[in-house]
Amino acid sequence: MSKVPVTVAYGDGIGPEIMAATLAVLEAAGAELELETIEIGKEVYLRGNSSGIETKSWESLQRTKVFLKAPITTPQGGGYKSLNVTVRKALGLYANIRPCMSYVPFVESKHPGLDVVIVRENEEDLYGGIEHRQSVDSFQCLKIMTRPGTERLIRYAFEYARSYRRKKVTCFTKDNIMKLTDGMFHRVFEEVGAQYPEIEKEHWIVDIGAAKLADTPQIFDLVVVPNLYGDILSDVVAQIAGSVGLAGSSNIGARYAMFEAIHGSAPRRAGQNLANPSGLLLAAVQMLLHIGQRGVAERVHNAWLRTLEEGVHTYDIFRAGKSRQKVGTREFGLAVIANLGAVPETLAPVQYGEDGLNPRSDFPYHRPEERKVLVGVDIFAEFSGRVEELAAALREVGRQAVALESIANRGMSVWPFGLGETLLAGPFQCRLLAKDRSLGLSQRAIVELLGSVEAAGIEFTKAELLYTFNGAEGFSRSQGA
Repeated sequence: MSKVPVTVAYGDGIGPEIMAATLAVLEAAGAELELETIEIGKEVYLRGNSSGIETKSWESLQRTKVFLKAPITTPQGGGYKSLNVTVRKALGLYANIRPCMSYVPFVESKHPGLDVVIVRENEEDLYGGIEHRQSVDSFQCLKIMTRPGTERLIRYAFEYARSYRRKKVTCFTKDNIMKLTDGMFHRVFEEVGAQYPEIEKEHWIVDIGAAKLADTPQIFDLVVVPNLYGDILSDVVAQIAGSVGLAGSSNIGARYAMFEAIHGSAPRRAGQNLANPSGLLLAAVQMLLHIGQRGVAERVHNAWLRTLEEGVHTYDIFRAGKSRQKVGTREFGLAVIANLGAVPETLAPVQYGEDGLNPRSDFPYHRPEERKVLVGVDIFAEFSGRVEELAAALREVGRQAVALESIANRGMSVWPFGLGETLLAGPFQCRLLAKDRSLGLSQRAIVELLGSVEAAGIEFTKAELLYTFNGAEGFSRSQGA
């Protein structure tokens, strides 16, 4: 077997220790790897690179296309970007996969039998990090979700389920409130899921779904979820399974992949030979599967399970009277090496085989044909007077082409319907719609309208154009309207 190029970063804090233990296990197991080591993280940040990664490191990643990364430390204070988010977006790593499993009775958990995979969208949603301060008392963060980004994630989730013989895929959204963004995610889930008739499908509203996931995780198999919900819930499931220190993750794109533990760099534990390398080691198992070294992945994973069974535990999962030996990072790695070739006796051994196929990750996208018509504008206006005064001023603006339909504050209608108890904070959302929506409006008409608003002495903080698509409104309605 020819060696596979892999870029490796030892990271910060406990990163170098857990990476050394992980690589020692991989070498002893016979992994055929050609390692390229790069420096990322705190020291790179402090040299003045706001992204925490240098050009020569990007060049290595572009060559190898496989990245095994230990945790890093982002310095406190402004101006430093999230390296994880940067790498995921730059390399198109759209899917984050976190397998979570309980290891009762060897690792304490209230949920024996927990075996859930979280497939989380990795690039969109609120993690675009597009934020603005609109006024003295108003802040916004834009939630942007795209159909191509959603469709490839959900297709990957079903392909993963098929490859790893998962029987059910569950989707979590909050589309009873966010009907356009989360509604699109749910709709695409139904459309794509119909193409996998052998796999059971279900959808939950995320709040009750999260409660069920925390209370009765055994009823779930694979959960596919938008970015923010997935980030939170994957940590919850990993913790209730036993410890976030045991969980590894993969970040998969069409051409590149990154593998990492889900925990942080824990600088307080650095240099003490205490940290549990299991999360990074299990991430490396996922990497071995990705690069086709499935037999090695099976040997490593089963040796790790056998080590847990033997009660050889690091401090984070050690239990007096239950564990047999408390060991450090290095010694835990050596114990796994000693068990290479063994299989667990109580826990179920893994069987990856040599001929398994990785889930497909490169999918074509066919943009739907839709007629898009500009029919209005939401103008967000700062106004210190009475709402009725604002309405009167706006009704005089552009009266030939548009009509003021409503005014809302933080999504709640305050004109023409409103209650005096509604808190008025931040800009007012003033909706002006074309009088003849069949004809629509030009963008020039919107620019002229904004000029008229400014001339009327109304300060606006932003404008959001309103469209219909094949006649259906592409915008939400205010609550209480």
